[in-house]
Order: sequence, then C-alpha cells, then structure tokens
Amino acid sequence: METGKNQLKNMSLFALTWPIFIEIFLHMLMGNADTLMLSQYSDNSVAAVGVANQILYLIIVMFGFVATGTVILVAQYLGAEKEADAGSVSIVSLFANLIFGIILSIVLLVFTTPILKMMDIPEELMAEASSYLKIVGGFAFVQALIMTASSILRSYGYTKDAMYITIGMNILNVIGNYVFIFGPFGIPILGVEGVAISTTVSRLIGFIVILIVLVKRAPNALPIRNIVRPLQHFKDLLKIGIPSAGEHLSYNGSQMVITIFIASLGTEDLTTRVYAQNIMMFIFLFAMAISQGTQIMIGHMIGAGKISEAYDRCLKSLNIAIVISLGAAIVFSCFSKPLFSIFTDNPSIISLGSVLILITIILEPGRSINLVVINSLRAAGDVKFPVYIGILSMWGVSVTLAYLLGITFGLGLVGIWIAFCADEWLRGILMLFRWRSRIWVDKAFVKVSA
Repeated sequence: METGKNQLKNMSLFALTWPIFIEIFLHMLMGNADTLMLSQYSDNSVAAVGVANQILYLIIVMFGFVATGTVILVAQYLGAEKEADAGSVSIVSLFANLIFGIILSIVLLVFTTPILKMMDIPEELMAEASSYLKIVGGFAFVQALIMTASSILRSYGYTKDAMYITIGMNILNVIGNYVFIFGPFGIPILGVEGVAISTTVSRLIGFIVILIVLVKRAPNALPIRNIVRPLQHFKDLLKIGIPSAGEHLSYNGSQMVITIFIASLGTEDLTTRVYAQNIMMFIFLFAMAISQGTQIMIGHMIGAGKISEAYDRCLKSLNIAIVISLGAAIVFSCFSKPLFSIFTDNPSIISLGSVLILITIILEPGRSINLVVINSLRAAGDVKFPVYIGILSMWGVSVTLAYLLGITFGLGLVGIWIAFCADEWLRGILMLFRWRSRIWVDKAFVKVSA
C-alpha cells in the first residue's frame, strides 16, 4: 500500500486543494442547510441558531489547536521520512482532543443558560438557542474527533476521502433536517431541536467512517501498540497548537463581543448578519481551501529541507487566492439580492445585506492574505507572531472600530463591516512582511535526517 509520503509527493496544489475546497464547501453547506431550511420555519429560529453557532465556533477553535498542530507535525515528519513519528503524533492527537472535547461538552451542557445570557440574546430567542446549544454542544467532542481525524487523513494526502465522507454527512444532515422541520409521514415537527439532532447524528456517523477509512488507507497512521515518544509529541502539539489556537480564539472571541453589539441593534440586524455571513462563507472558501492545501505542501517541504520551494509556494498560492476570492466577491455582490431572497422575503434584511456583500469586495483580498500567509507561517513553525498581531488588531482595530462606527456613530452593520475590512487588511500586510523576511526559516519543529 502506498504511504502518505508517496501519496503526496508528486501532487500539484490543484490536485491537493480541490477536494479540500469541496469538503469545506460541504461543511459550510451543512450550516447553510440548517439556516436555509429553518428560514422556511422562522426567522427567529435562524437568529437563535446563529447566536448558538457563534458560541460553538469558539469551542471548535479550542479543538482546532490540536488539529492544527497535527497537520503541521504529521506533514513535517512525512516530509522528513519519519513515518513512525508521524503515526505517533496522529494517535496522541486523537486521544488528546477526545479528552479535551468531553470536558468542553460538559461545560456547554452545564452552563448553557449563563453563556447565552452573557451574549445578551433577546428573550424571544432564548428557548430555541438553549435547545440547540445543549444538543449540539453536548456532543461537541464528536466534532473534535472529526477535525483531528480529517487533519490526519489530509496530511497523508488523502484529501478525496475526506471530501467523500463530508458529502455523506451532508446528505444525512439534509435528510434529517427535512424530516424534523417539515414532518413528512406524520413525523413530529421538532424545528430547532430537530436540526440539532440531525447535525449531531450525521457528525457521529461521519467520524466512524473517517476512522475506518484512515485505518484502511494509512495503516501506519494509528500505531496504537507502538507509540514513539508520546510525551514529546504531545508537547510539540501544544507548542504549535496553543499559539495557533490563540489567533483563532482571539478572532472568535472578538466576534462574540461584536455579536453582542449587533444584538443591541435588534433581532433584524442579528438575522441580517447571520444571512450575510452564510453567503460570505462561500466567497472566502476558495482562499481557505488554497491556504489549507498550501499548509500541507509547505509542511512537507519544510520537513524535507526545501526552503526556497516553500517560500515560492506561499507567494504563488497567495496570488491565486487573491484573484479568485476578489472575483467571487464581485460575482456574489452582483447577485446579492436574489441570494438573500433565498433565505428571507424581508426587504430590510435584503437591502442591508446587499450593502454588506458590496463591502465584502474590499474585505476579501485582505482576508485571503491572512488565510494563506498565516497557514504558511504555521507550517514553517512560526506560530507565535500571528497570535501577537492578531490579538492587537482584532481587539484594537476590529472590536474598537466596530463599536465606534457601528454603535457610537450609528452606522450599524455597515460600520461594523468597515471595521472588519480595516482589521483584515492590517493583519494581512503585516503577515506578508513577516513571510518575506524569512524569519521563519529556522523555526521548523522537525529537523531533516542526516
């Protein structure tokens, strides 16, 4: 059987990235399926799930610190032809995220109401948001396992398998949503609660399938009886993962605060933000897929000591990401009103949402720089710098400007979107300077064998 190292050795960026693109697209589609199908049920239900998901996104970021470390370490070890160490990292990361996931799931179950009250959620949304958060959050550990297992599979080069599994999860989720929202054949209509059940069950089945495929495709990826240096690998996962998660944690934390600002504007603005972000996800997924494919390739290159190739790969990927995301933003802006009409017939939401998508044309190139360059820096082992800059910019620029422009100056969501643009561009420019400086060259966690 072909090892993960050989599987990825001759793959182009396109060959590696297009399955990742489809996988991310389908993950987003799963969330949008919930939103779209619930929009036929109630706009308030959409807002309730939107707030609950904002909290769940923060929890997913917490799981991401292990998954991120896994991608980088496995890629570097495979590039350095140290397959035993790559397998040990995989099994250690799965076990670590299982424990971490169970702890956070318990926290969400026990503190559901206090967390939602902290978000200043409107009273009419509390019951549905609480129901969704308890069910999906209570099984959040399943998502932790999915993220880790998918990261391992992709690092070995099997991006198509991860894509096919995600397709299956989406099909199961949509079927479950239909059953519980529309109640065919006399089945009870459960609304938000049903959507939560459908999401959870599809994820559980998805993880089981990923595990089976991983064992079949890369039998050396999970060496349960022959773990090499587990403590050292765990330490390395923390060294990479915690700073990387810090950047994501800072972003999602700032978004939670901004969600509180938006909640003070009213349920309609909150719903508009949910719809706008759902549409925007399909714009930046191009850059996201390219950044993840680039991260895997650069990790292998760094492990193999191919520094110049890694440097050029990042810049080439960046140019592609900027062009594609800018083009996508323009196209989506031209069709923004019909797109919003899919979700709602409220003219105020459609009008305001269309303005937000127009502003997104300015925002997306900056976001593309962040996605590609930050993932490249992480792949090279330079994980702390993005965190420091991220915290300063997200809170000093994004949150501060969002409050000043959106609340103090009364520009509402338009002012908040302008704040997002300023944050993305400032961080993007600083990250690009960092990559061009080549400071990251000596920061690899895995050294090439003599």
